[in-house]
Amino acid sequence: MYNKRTAPRPSLPALLSMLVLVALLVAACGGTQEPGQPTAPVMGTPGGTETPMDADTPLGTRPPGAFEDIREGVLRVTAFPIAQTDPALISSDAEVLIASQVYDYLVDVDANNEIQPRLATDWTEGEDGLTYTFSLAEGVTFHDGSPFSAEDVVWTFDRLRDPDSGYPTADLYQNIVEVEATGDLEVTFTLSETNPFFLYDLSDNHALIMKAGTEDPTDWNGTGPFVVTVYQPESRIVMQANESYFVEGQPRLEEIQILFFSEQSAAADAVRGGQADLTMDLSTPLYESLSAQPELEPSDIATNQFAVVRLRTDQPPGDDPRVVQAFKLATDLDAIFQLVQQGYGAVGRNTPIGPVYEEYYTEDVPIPPRDPEAARELLAEAGYADGLEIDLNLLDTLNFPDLAVVLKEQWAEAGITANVVTLPESVYYGENQWLEVPLGITGWGHRPYPQFYLDVMLTCDAIWNEARFCDPEFDRLVAIAGSSLDEQERVDAYHEIQRILIEDGPIIVPYFFAEYAVIRDGFDGFELHPFSGRTDLRRVGVAP
Repeated sequence: MYNKRTAPRPSLPALLSMLVLVALLVAACGGTQEPGQPTAPVMGTPGGTETPMDADTPLGTRPPGAFEDIREGVLRVTAFPIAQTDPALISSDAEVLIASQVYDYLVDVDANNEIQPRLATDWTEGEDGLTYTFSLAEGVTFHDGSPFSAEDVVWTFDRLRDPDSGYPTADLYQNIVEVEATGDLEVTFTLSETNPFFLYDLSDNHALIMKAGTEDPTDWNGTGPFVVTVYQPESRIVMQANESYFVEGQPRLEEIQILFFSEQSAAADAVRGGQADLTMDLSTPLYESLSAQPELEPSDIATNQFAVVRLRTDQPPGDDPRVVQAFKLATDLDAIFQLVQQGYGAVGRNTPIGPVYEEYYTEDVPIPPRDPEAARELLAEAGYADGLEIDLNLLDTLNFPDLAVVLKEQWAEAGITANVVTLPESVYYGENQWLEVPLGITGWGHRPYPQFYLDVMLTCDAIWNEARFCDPEFDRLVAIAGSSLDEQERVDAYHEIQRILIEDGPIIVPYFFAEYAVIRDGFDGFELHPFSGRTDLRRVGVAP
């Protein structure tokens, strides 16, 4: 399910519509953002004169060329412009990528979704599952030269979990009762309830360790592998290798340049023309175009990012379960996967739990085959004998317009007329229209375990329950999956959760996205992460 498969032959109308929309996609902004997160503004392409930061601006900035080690080479990376510099507020791929070079995580998640030590060298879990004690790396300093200690970890997580902060992490860390420095290089977390995914929570995109008392995040004062030397919001960020980085042999590069482009096509052209070396967050057509160039090395990876099509169940027509089933019976998931994703990523099964979560994913529950006639009959029983007309609301980015074209055609065979309404992210998410519309398409992703999606989008009181789905048995199973320390009990709960959503859930998950990257020959050590913003550039170097 991770690889390309033989595609069904699209009908001519669908193919023509797809081609038009693919052409539009080439110029569209990319990078999946979760609902409710701020959207980066559109800015200009790189240009102008670089302005080194003042000595008083980033703490401890080292001038370019100040290194006497074996590091060599410059990696030029394209990215969308950033809107946030505070680790507590970052959300876009570009923001996370930049912050992950400047700061360090307590623990990290690698490209295989495995927990890895970072500032924490090792840890122990209490027998009751309510305490975690971490030993911290020795000899770590911030970019301003000050020593790193347990107090910095305490301050960071107290900040992230503060209910009055307004940070999106406040709910994520509400289970933490206390964070305590139990030594200069030891920190202990105490939980109110068991959480088998606590280490993953500590690796959250926002959980980058800052110096205690930091007031201005644009100081860029972290412990990370690179030090910011130039920050030009309209064009680029330049980072030099941290010569005092605590991991031996890292980073391998002398310099990273993050070049801002407001359009995917412009970023691709920069790589194609030799002005940049690495680009990620590509559309499928751009990825396939760049992959054809012999001097560029492509890579793609299935992700846990997904598109969800949902009906509101608290108002017509979605309040009738027969209508929900009609929409699902009118939808061909395999055809959508081939037409929209061109076989990259993975086919969806109408749940947020995809094959990337292999320990919890199951295909034991069958997906009913597409049956437009049966869908028509259900609509007639629900009072829509003459068909159903409804607006389909969606973002104008990524491949969502392509998805809408295919859905519109498939649903029409079942008597459903979908009027496609596309909106920019700033309107759809910023004004919360995605929560209010009767029928909509939303993008979700970037979480290393499935519990997050169940907690925030599908339980009865979930903060982002856009479908207004509510099933007490479902909620009971979600609570078990999110708290049990028994692996088999969690597996059983997640399997039953998938059954409920496949049979009765008001959502369609047609596919899981693939992540793409293209890097210029001459570099090695690059490994694409399922969330491109978490791609580890510390190991990238000039090929021998």
